[in-house]
Amino acid sequence: MTKQPLSPPPTMTAVPSGRLLAHRDFIKLWCARVFSALAFNATTVVVGWRTYELTNSAYALGLVGLFQFLPQLLLTFVVGHVADRFDRRKVLMLCQCAEALTLAVLAAGVWGGWLGVSGMFAAVAVLGAARAFEGPTNGALLPAVVPASLLPQAMAMSMAAMQTAIIVGPSLGGLLYGLNPTVPLAICALCFGVAALSVSLIRTRHKVPPREPATLRSVFAGVSFIRSKPVILGTISLDLFAVLLGGVTSLLPIFAADVLHTGPWGVGLLRAAPAVGALLTSFILSRWTIQRQVGIKMFLAVLVFGLATIAFALSTNLLLSCAALAVLGASDMVSVVIRNSLVLLNTPDDMRGRVNAVNALFIGTSNQLGDFEAGMVAGLIGAVPAALFGGVATMGVVLLWMRLFPQLRRAERFTGANA
Repeated sequence: MTKQPLSPPPTMTAVPSGRLLAHRDFIKLWCARVFSALAFNATTVVVGWRTYELTNSAYALGLVGLFQFLPQLLLTFVVGHVADRFDRRKVLMLCQCAEALTLAVLAAGVWGGWLGVSGMFAAVAVLGAARAFEGPTNGALLPAVVPASLLPQAMAMSMAAMQTAIIVGPSLGGLLYGLNPTVPLAICALCFGVAALSVSLIRTRHKVPPREPATLRSVFAGVSFIRSKPVILGTISLDLFAVLLGGVTSLLPIFAADVLHTGPWGVGLLRAAPAVGALLTSFILSRWTIQRQVGIKMFLAVLVFGLATIAFALSTNLLLSCAALAVLGASDMVSVVIRNSLVLLNTPDDMRGRVNAVNALFIGTSNQLGDFEAGMVAGLIGAVPAALFGGVATMGVVLLWMRLFPQLRRAERFTGANA
């Protein structure tokens, strides 16, 4: 029997990967993202473990997370203005050099035994500030190195790299830490240095606009722009409320112990499942890109996210729970690619830094507050009802947003979406 060649799904368009890989500046930026993401995710494990070794305190671990998040919260509007008023390539290089230098100091402090907990907190704050600048600038630079028609595919390939780093980075950091605490810090510093070198080789088409004085109006222009564009506002806020209400990450230890009756290894499997689903989906989207009916497909992706959350809440079988979380991660990846592509392609280049900074704040806030909300609700009514509530609420948000943002529902393509 003759096998027929595989054809792309009817709702997607196949895009030859060679077209994207022919853009050398994208490859350089992609490599920089890979090295930076690997180093950051490995560093997070190393810093957390080292802090706990020094303090034996859960509160100290909580402070590590706080010092990472606060710079992003406080610098949101500053980093957007910087990304739009300065050479984005140079901003990225400075961020990655600062991260490399910080980790080099950490490595020296751990090696010499003179670095205490306060020094760890200070280093985490510096890393958080650098990441606050790096994230929005990185996203704003991407449309300058690939044509608009290839941006969704480039986004999918970039997200594949991020998901791989989320899976590999912590394992690598933990493994190297077992050899010597200094080793992973030194290697991560080197990775940030390689990322900076890769960015320095990019020949970006981004033109730096004439310098204007920083005013409150220019700094907060990203918020005003988003409010004036229903498609962008609907896209960002939909993701915010979906993750805020439907997130179950903080509840995984409870489900593993009390519902699925597994040990720590079960928590590891549950945590890995969404990343695996997202990674596989990002590979698919890098080959077959979504080109039409992008608005309704985003709503459908978030709807599936809610359904997967409900399935996870009702499951009492580890494999079924992992499958539900994999579907959750896959649907979230579809939503992320559509959201980022819509935001970037419907935002003028001189505004992308500020809009991307607000977008990053929404994402960070939804993740942090989502964990807090899930924990509080679970404390009141139990983990299973809390997860059920999150899934149902997410589906309710989808239906409400389809009514509140008809422009997003009718968006046919990424560009010219009547934003």
